[in-house]
Amino acid sequence: MLPAVARLLCDLVLPPRCAMCGVEVSGDGGLCPACFAGVRFLVDGLCDRCGTLLPTGQRAGCCPTCLDHPPLYHRARSVFVYDQDSRSLILRLKHGDRSDLAPLLARWLARCGRDLLEDSDLIVPVPLHWRRLFLRRYNQAALLARRLGPGVYLPDLLCRTRWTRSQGEFDHHQGARTQRHANVRQAFAVRKPQRLAGRRVLLVDDVLTTGATVEECTRCLLDAGAQAVSVLTVARALLHRDGNRPRGESP
Repeated sequence: MLPAVARLLCDLVLPPRCAMCGVEVSGDGGLCPACFAGVRFLVDGLCDRCGTLLPTGQRAGCCPTCLDHPPLYHRARSVFVYDQDSRSLILRLKHGDRSDLAPLLARWLARCGRDLLEDSDLIVPVPLHWRRLFLRRYNQAALLARRLGPGVYLPDLLCRTRWTRSQGEFDHHQGARTQRHANVRQAFAVRKPQRLAGRRVLLVDDVLTTGATVEECTRCLLDAGAQAVSVLTVARALLHRDGNRPRGESP
């Protein structure tokens, strides 16, 4: 009773607002109808393996990229497409000090990744290097991962062993995919690998682009003894055939 009254009073003083445009919304927040309509949620017609949209005319199975180069992770799923309409949500969480967006995005993640969560023993966020964590003050992947369940949340199981350039710096250049993979190669390590033996891991991050970061994390987890690794992210960038994102969509 008291929590409900407190929430009502809070909503009267600080009414919930759309996470994208800031207009008042009803209920517990989220998006206004106009902004919601602009977000491309990834629901149907997805690659069985990486979760990207399948080519026009293909209704099931794996995308051409996964058929040619199967990823190390078992499956990946994302809530929505990372594009001009949705990027503000990610950028505000990641660089705009809007950690208050984490509960909303985590609820979407939980619905999108219900099957992956049920099939996982451990929930692990993609880590930040300590220098970047000091500058940003929080790891956005950890804010999301800690609100998921029912797996055991292990925020420090993975660590970054060296400073790397931002992956977004390689976008829109020839060979971006290769450069991204080289940038994070051997950049991660597992603490207390005994906790991994035979366990199924759900790896959580904000955006999946070429998959270089989650692939390297997956390699590290599998080498340390994990049985399988799945990936859950808020957004999924759709790439050109050269591995680049459309201009203006860099996180």
